[in-house]
Amino acid sequence: MDKLMEFFGHIDQHLGGLIDQYGGWVYVILFLILFCETGLIIRPALPGDSLLLAVWAVAAAGLLDIFIVVPMFVLASFLGSNTNYWIGRWIGPRAFRLPKSLLFNPRHLERAHRFYGKYGPGMMLFTRFVPVVRTFAPFTAGVGVMDYRKFLLYDGIGALLWSPSLILLGFWGGNFLFTG
Repeated sequence: MDKLMEFFGHIDQHLGGLIDQYGGWVYVILFLILFCETGLIIRPALPGDSLLLAVWAVAAAGLLDIFIVVPMFVLASFLGSNTNYWIGRWIGPRAFRLPKSLLFNPRHLERAHRFYGKYGPGMMLFTRFVPVVRTFAPFTAGVGVMDYRKFLLYDGIGALLWSPSLILLGFWGGNFLFTG
């Protein structure tokens, strides 16, 4: 587990080796990493922003195709957060059945429902850019039963803004490093 944590903590240093070892399969590996980072509540172990920046720096060196990576990462983050929403939506009603539970108090569910009714759409855009919150927001939106059509719209916009903006920042930085 320590090696895995070290690997993800320094993904930028290992990306070239992954490409050498797995060739084109590295696109699948990167897709799965980002999908899990946004779609599963194991976020502390997985890179998000650092992965996007590292991928673009490597793409700037010509080792990855930018025209594959951008849509792939938008899709991975969109599908991941939607999966996370539905996990929350499925778990929420079951977990909040116990009226005296400290952690799963039904009043917390009602508060989450009101919060996402009032602030939900804007929060889905904002949370894309906040590392730990990015993983928990879709789950909480599902638990709070945020209207799925609103979630879908704002989550899609967030995925279109987040992935490409960080990738292009990394690509620009990578081009600067490799040409400057």
